[in-house]
Amino acid sequence: MTTLPWLTALIVWPLVAAAATALTGRGRGRPAGTTPAGAGTFGTGFVGTGAFGARAARLVALGGSLVEVALVVGAFLAFDTARAAEHQLAETRPWIPAIGASYAVGVDGVGLLLVALSVGLVPLVILAAWREQGGDPVRLRRYLATVLVLEAFTVAVFAARDVLLFYVLFEAMLVPAFFLVGGFGQGAQRRYAATKFLLYSLAGGLIMLVAVIALYLQVPLDPATGARPEDAFLTANLTGLPLGTVAERLMFAAFFLAFAVKAPLVPVHSWLPDVAQNATPGTSTLLICVLDKVGTFGMLTLCLPLFPEASRWAAPAVVVLAVVSILYGAILAIGQSDLLRLVGYTSVSHFGFIVLGIFTFTSLGVAGSSLMMLNHGISTGALFLVAGFAIARHPAASQRIADYGGLRRVAPLLGGTFLVAGLSAAALPGLATFVSEIMVFLGAFARAHVAALVAVPAVVLAAVYVLLTYQRMFTGDVAPDVAAARDLGARERTVAGVLVAALLVLGLAPGLVTGYVAEPGVRSVELVGATDVEPVHPPAAADAAPGAAEGSLP
Repeated sequence: MTTLPWLTALIVWPLVAAAATALTGRGRGRPAGTTPAGAGTFGTGFVGTGAFGARAARLVALGGSLVEVALVVGAFLAFDTARAAEHQLAETRPWIPAIGASYAVGVDGVGLLLVALSVGLVPLVILAAWREQGGDPVRLRRYLATVLVLEAFTVAVFAARDVLLFYVLFEAMLVPAFFLVGGFGQGAQRRYAATKFLLYSLAGGLIMLVAVIALYLQVPLDPATGARPEDAFLTANLTGLPLGTVAERLMFAAFFLAFAVKAPLVPVHSWLPDVAQNATPGTSTLLICVLDKVGTFGMLTLCLPLFPEASRWAAPAVVVLAVVSILYGAILAIGQSDLLRLVGYTSVSHFGFIVLGIFTFTSLGVAGSSLMMLNHGISTGALFLVAGFAIARHPAASQRIADYGGLRRVAPLLGGTFLVAGLSAAALPGLATFVSEIMVFLGAFARAHVAALVAVPAVVLAAVYVLLTYQRMFTGDVAPDVAAARDLGARERTVAGVLVAALLVLGLAPGLVTGYVAEPGVRSVELVGATDVEPVHPPAAADAAPGAAEGSLP
């Protein structure tokens, strides 16, 4: 137990940094009407040079995000990996005592890794967006402030241990996400994509709210007071309630639908490719690589422990949907002509793997899914950001794959980084995603071997969409529009270098993070009431005696 409120600091600091970023440059400069031609507006009644405002906003936002990185390092140092299945760094304070709601935060190993993913990607997104928003200091300032607000909400939702608090944050995240897509997007249909995302998410969230209320009403009254306890919404207090079979299944369905929309899972996935195509690459990185993890995280930390019987009952259907998502996303990715839309469809496939691992109810599969949430965020984030670097080099900022060709000849670092990120998405051994994907497959083969066999072709399909895209964009004759393209600059090399280094480290030394997901995987299987099944392999000669243990968790 730590005396420092690490999680509260991680939630509050991005809001402080967002406010500082939003106010940067306001009121600085000459009164309106006296500025030289070409100056940019900072605030009402005052005008200043656009270069100053844009640079100041970038530096304030980047500095604030790096302080957040330092805070998450402190949280890791205070976290005990020997108790990774327990919620640590916990804080509980009354929020709405009249209805039993609390400000309760805490993270297990999985939650801490997702908080780190959220925090780690933001400074990279800020660096990647250094020259976005047309150089308008006002738009850039607002964009960066909104990014920091979204960071605060994502950290909070991964740490929430009160179901009502989780729901409020689950819905509140939609506000900054909506503006990042609709207000700061780059596609012609950005407002349509933002509205579609909002409507899908709101519909799922409102259905979940009904289940949250129904679940709360199952909490027994205190005999002394005749009221429900002041911490009735705590996840721990809602776990193990004696729910009727029909009621539990209906509540599970409501929670699962909301999480399936966010995940996204076929058939409620169609908002994601539209968002990927019309948002900026940085926004897509935050929404698809971080915010969407709330869906699979919710399945793991709320659906399974709160509704164990219903989770087992629904598992066969969910596994089918997961396999459909795996194959559907991979096949449609191959046929895309828009680069960012292609990356969006790859995520539909990868989220299918995550859901498959969760609902096969093996500690290895659940741990693999938890690790894949982290690895997918890094590899797909790298794909989005590097794709953005390529698009920025086209005179018309075209996203059409056919408008490129031969980029490797004029920008070898750009081509190499794209290839590494793509191969990681295709689960190449030695890169991060391979470890988690193989864990998911081993867990699935132990419990649902037919589903695992059907999903195997997706490995080949992933190689096809990655290598085919690389061939079209980076090999062959140099397209006239990119003949003068420059290679990655220092800022872009920093972004790409950090992401590639993370992919290599987590691929070659996965033991650095498996300790954070192994025990939570075992705990999740216990909570859902399933019998763990480990993959069977031939015993070594020294272990050939009868009764020797079979299988092990990395």
